[in-house]
Amino acid sequence: MQKSRLLFSFLLLVCACKSNKNTAVAFTTDFTIAFGSCNKHTLNNFLWDDILATNPDVWIWGGDIIYADTDDMIKLRNAYTAQNTVEGYKNLKSKVPVIGTWDDHDYGLNDGGVEFHAKAESQKEFLDFMDVPSDSPRRNQEGVYTDHDYKLPNGKIKVIVLDTRYFRTALTPDTETKKRNKPNVYGEGTVLGKKQWNWLETVLNTSDADFNIVVSSIQVLSNEHGFECWGNFPHEVDKLKNMIVASRAKGVLILSGDRHISEFSKTKVAELSYPLIDFTSSGLTHTYSRFSGEPNPFRIGKVVSTESFGLLEFDFKARSVHCKIIGDNEMLLGELQQNY
Repeated sequence: MQKSRLLFSFLLLVCACKSNKNTAVAFTTDFTIAFGSCNKHTLNNFLWDDILATNPDVWIWGGDIIYADTDDMIKLRNAYTAQNTVEGYKNLKSKVPVIGTWDDHDYGLNDGGVEFHAKAESQKEFLDFMDVPSDSPRRNQEGVYTDHDYKLPNGKIKVIVLDTRYFRTALTPDTETKKRNKPNVYGEGTVLGKKQWNWLETVLNTSDADFNIVVSSIQVLSNEHGFECWGNFPHEVDKLKNMIVASRAKGVLILSGDRHISEFSKTKVAELSYPLIDFTSSGLTHTYSRFSGEPNPFRIGKVVSTESFGLLEFDFKARSVHCKIIGDNEMLLGELQQNY
């Protein structure tokens, strides 16, 4: 009987160890951010309960909240309404603050930018969906960019939400290879536009946060796949890096989406005391399931091409961020820890 008890205890321990190896183990953190993108409102999102189970302090939409692709504001509004009636999302919203940005499919035009004729009307629908107060300054500005401060007993986090649609100028089609786009001539075009660039510079220069989280709907570092990314405007990538360095902002980390895959990208920027990380989390309801590889000189770890969301756990004392890619049933699909 004693041997049986010992064997049973051992089997329980082995099972627990196997489970912890593959699931998102909870750590004591000062602040937790969950984020994701590419959420087709007509498909089932089976991750809402997993997101809520991580006990996030805020949920960040990284873009493509819905797939509307329309300049008909009634259709756009109906799509947002449909998303708001999703039971799992309603439950999350009732417990967790929601912030974020848009991307092309909720903006209204696939791969669209400054040329979209209904962008002002679309912005109103987006802000309504995000429950932005009617007297908010965002109601009177062009573009949905903003920042949010989270003051905690041990430190401060600033989330800087960018708009990579409203002002973004034309892409350059690649007619020589099978890629969709190629980089613009250096110096031509913009991702953020003059007003937003000036705003971002001020926000970074005046930030006293321990961590500054920059939300971009499209990837900043990965630049060779030919789809939408900051790399199509290489001078804008350099401008962003130089602005971060000049601002001396602490703990800058980028969150991105759009690609229907999740991955970590990382690079060393001259004169910056910490590496720059671009954490891509995409998608929530559908992914690039046939993904077989693409170049990314900045990639750390493996690409995740199954449904997932991103999680960031902050430790002020250790000055570190634990980044996780999490799938259904809280499965840990990838992770990266960075000290600042």
